[in-house]
Amino acid sequence: MSRKYTIGVDFGTLSGRAVLVDVSTGEEIATSVKEYTHGVMSDYLPDKVTKLGHDWALQHPKDWLEVFEETIPKVLKESGVSPDDVIGVGVDFTACTILPSDSMGVPLCLKDEYKSNPHAWPKLWKHHAAQDEANKINLIAKERGEKFVNRYGGKQSSEWEVAKVWQVLNEAPEIYEAMDRWIEAADWVTWQLTGVEKRQICTAGYKGIWHKQEGYPSKEFFKALDPRLENYVEEKLSKDLYPLGSKAGEITKEAALMTGLKQGTAVCVGNVDAHVSIPAVGITEPGKMLMIVGTSTCDILLGTEEKIVPGMCGVVEDGAMPGYFAYESGQSCVGDHFDWFVKNCVPSSYMEEACKRGINIHKLLREKASALEVGESGLVALDWWNGNRSVLVDVDLTGLIIGLTLQSKPEEIYRTLIEATAYGKRIIIEIFRESGVPINELYACGGIASKDDFMMQIYADVTNMEIRIGASSQTPALGAAMFAAVAAGKERGGYDSIFEAAKVMGKVKEKSFRPIPENVEMYNRLYEQYKILHDYFGRGHNDVMKKLKKIKEEASIYKDQMVKEEV
Repeated sequence: MSRKYTIGVDFGTLSGRAVLVDVSTGEEIATSVKEYTHGVMSDYLPDKVTKLGHDWALQHPKDWLEVFEETIPKVLKESGVSPDDVIGVGVDFTACTILPSDSMGVPLCLKDEYKSNPHAWPKLWKHHAAQDEANKINLIAKERGEKFVNRYGGKQSSEWEVAKVWQVLNEAPEIYEAMDRWIEAADWVTWQLTGVEKRQICTAGYKGIWHKQEGYPSKEFFKALDPRLENYVEEKLSKDLYPLGSKAGEITKEAALMTGLKQGTAVCVGNVDAHVSIPAVGITEPGKMLMIVGTSTCDILLGTEEKIVPGMCGVVEDGAMPGYFAYESGQSCVGDHFDWFVKNCVPSSYMEEACKRGINIHKLLREKASALEVGESGLVALDWWNGNRSVLVDVDLTGLIIGLTLQSKPEEIYRTLIEATAYGKRIIIEIFRESGVPINELYACGGIASKDDFMMQIYADVTNMEIRIGASSQTPALGAAMFAAVAAGKERGGYDSIFEAAKVMGKVKEKSFRPIPENVEMYNRLYEQYKILHDYFGRGHNDVMKKLKKIKEEASIYKDQMVKEEV
C-alpha cells in the first residue's frame, strides 16, 4: 500500500498555514504559509473610509479562503504527493473569531448592502470592544446565580461569543436581524470545504457557554440580558454539536477545484488552535500543562473532574481529548508584547547593528539580554499591554514597567517584558494548584517556544519546572492533521481514536529546559514584587489604568469630532 497523508490547516492571527503529514510516522512532509491579504483590521474597513472604534479587531473571510487556495496546492506540489493518497483534512482557528452569515454560509460583509457596516465583518479573538456587554453579562449572571459562571473562572470575556453578539445587537440591530448564523470561523471554514454546517463542541464549550450535560444557558437568562436575545440559541446558533475528531463531511466538487484535493476526501470538524495542539505533543493524560506561545499564549490542561479555578477561561468535558475535562487559561499579550517594543522603543543604533550583522532585531536583543544577570536591570513589568486574560479576566488593564532610570537599556527592558510573561504564567500555575488541579509537567509549543531558548529558560527558572518543547514548529496544524486522520478512520489508513494517533504522530524534542537553582532563587524574590503589583493594580486597589484608558478614549472621541467639524 502507498503511504497515506493528512493535511492540517492552522488559521492564526496574521496568517494561515497548511502542513502535509505522513499518517504512519507524524513526519511533516511539506509546509506552506499565506499571510492574510487584509491582516487584522483595527482602524478601517477595506473601503479605507469606514473608521473602526476603539479596541476593534476584524478580519476578512476571503483571506481565509485564500489560505485554502494557495497553501494546500503548494504542499501537494512541493511534496509530489498525489491527492489520491491524502485521506483527510482538518482545520483549527483562533477563537473566539466569529462572524454573521446567511443560511447558506455567505458572510454578511460580502453583501453590498452590509459591506460598510463594521458589525457585518468577522470579529477576531482580540476584538475587545464588547467589554461593556461582558461586564453586564457577568453582573446579571451572578445576580441570577447562573451555574455556568464558575466554570469560566467567574467572568465572561469580551473576546467570547455572547458579549460579541450582544454588541452587534446593541449597535447594529439590523445586522443581528439579517444574520441567520452566528458562527465560529473554525466551523465556517470547515463548512466551505464540505458544504455542510457541522459545529463542534470545543468553541461552543469554551466560547459559547455550552455544557455537555446542561447545554446552553436558558432562554430566561438570555431574556434577562436583553428581551431580543431570548431566542438567540435557537435562531442564530445550532444545538447539533459534534465531538472532536468527528467527520464533518467530505471535500465537495467546488472545494476540490479550490484546493486540488480529491472530491470525497474526509474533513473533520473544526477545532481551536490551542486545544488541537494537546495530542500533537503527545499529551494524553492529566497533570501536563501545554503552553501554546505566540502573539498571545493559551494554556491547555487535562483533568479527571470538573474543578472551579478562579480566572480560568473555561473547563469543558471532552473539550480537547475525549474522556477528560480540559481546562483553558491564557495570556493576552506575549509575542505582541515584544513586537510592540521593537517597533516603538528600539533606537536606530540597535537596528543598524542588527542589519550589519545580518540578524533579526529580536535575536540581537536576546543576545544582549542573555548577558545580563537575573535582577541586574532593577526592573519589573506587568504583562498587560493587551489586557489580562487569566487570572484577572480584565481587558481594561494596561501595561506597566517599574524601576526605569536614565541608565536603563533596551535589552534590559526587553528582558523584563519576557520575565513579566513568565511571572504571569506562574500566577496561572499557582491558581490551578491551589484549586485542586495538579500541574506536574510543563510543555510548550508554537513559533516562539520552538525558536527561543532564552525565553524558555527564563520560563523554566521562574516556574521552577522543566519544560518540554513540541517537536513541530507548526503544532496546531499537526494536531489538526491528526484529528483528520481520526475522521478518515482506520479503514482509509488513519486511526480509530486520537489516542492511537498521538502515540505515533505526537512528539517532543529531545532537548528540554531545566531550572537553574541560583536563577530560581533570584526569580522568587522578583516574583514577589510582581505579585504585589499584580494585586495592587489588578484587584481594585488602584484603578488608575482604567481611569487613564477612559480619559484616552474621551480625548480620542473629542479629537475625531473636531476633525469632522473642520471638514
